[in-house]
Amino acid sequence: MNAFRYFEAATPENAIGLLAGEPYGTFLAGGTLLIDLMKQRVELPDALIDINRLPLAEIEEQGGALHIGAMVRNSDLADHPAVRSRYPMLSQALLSGASPQLRNMATVGGNIMQRTRCPYFRDPELPCNKREPNTGCGAIAGYHRMHAILGTSDKCIAVHPSDMCVALVALDAIVHMESTAGKRSVPLLEFHLLPGDTPEEETVLQRGELITAVEIPDLPFARRSTYLKVRDRASYEFALTSAAVAIEVKDGKIRAARVALGGVGTKPWRAYEAERVLVDSAPRGSVYRQAAEAALAGARPGSQNKFKLELAKETIVRALEQVEELP
Repeated sequence: MNAFRYFEAATPENAIGLLAGEPYGTFLAGGTLLIDLMKQRVELPDALIDINRLPLAEIEEQGGALHIGAMVRNSDLADHPAVRSRYPMLSQALLSGASPQLRNMATVGGNIMQRTRCPYFRDPELPCNKREPNTGCGAIAGYHRMHAILGTSDKCIAVHPSDMCVALVALDAIVHMESTAGKRSVPLLEFHLLPGDTPEEETVLQRGELITAVEIPDLPFARRSTYLKVRDRASYEFALTSAAVAIEVKDGKIRAARVALGGVGTKPWRAYEAERVLVDSAPRGSVYRQAAEAALAGARPGSQNKFKLELAKETIVRALEQVEELP
């Protein structure tokens, strides 16, 4: 780990101002990933702006939407009564990730900015276009069992690791940001970028911007939702595949649907193709299978992760079956 200066911010404006004076600095929230990356010399900030004292840790109702401060801890969000009752997929996604100790430290804003666990990215001795542009992607011809099959390019196939973000893209969440230039909001679906030719550009967050909150709109049918995660072991493991789904059934037909996937995309993956198959169809197994096929139609698996293709389809079908059985 390199030497760094440490500053403690008291307000969002103070934090933004401090970072503006530190061109190689970064914000420090829970630090559950940043500290690891600093130890591995993947990230080398020379200044840390501690934002743990910022007044951004509230969960509030605002005009029917749920407004979640960026400093809300993952464990607090998962256990919040409004989240558990109105957006159960989000609570389940959070509880399926990491360990209780990490969830007690990790923040909503930090989770959104979570970086890949690709071993080539996390080892400075190995080639990685995301860490060091134009050095190559070691995973494409190397070990890629855990890697993405959707949204990949010939520059990068790193999978996005977040469970929380999968549920949030299914729920049409919006990210609020602030900088010296003012405030702006971006749908979470547009916040993370596909790797394309520039995998080092992971989000639309600009230098000096601070995530202040996440907003989830009122989606009444999201009360009947679930998050299903398939992994190598029962706990403290990243997804091989996962699915966040919600459906609204009226008069024997699906009137609204949300499907998002984790463990298979280079970003949290919204499966619009699956949703189009589901809407106006009867809720039955054959329709769920058609939706799953549509969701993975554009997949590009490699030799080691091609098992994810069928596993992801089965995950979608099982998740839809579980939601159908909910009261």
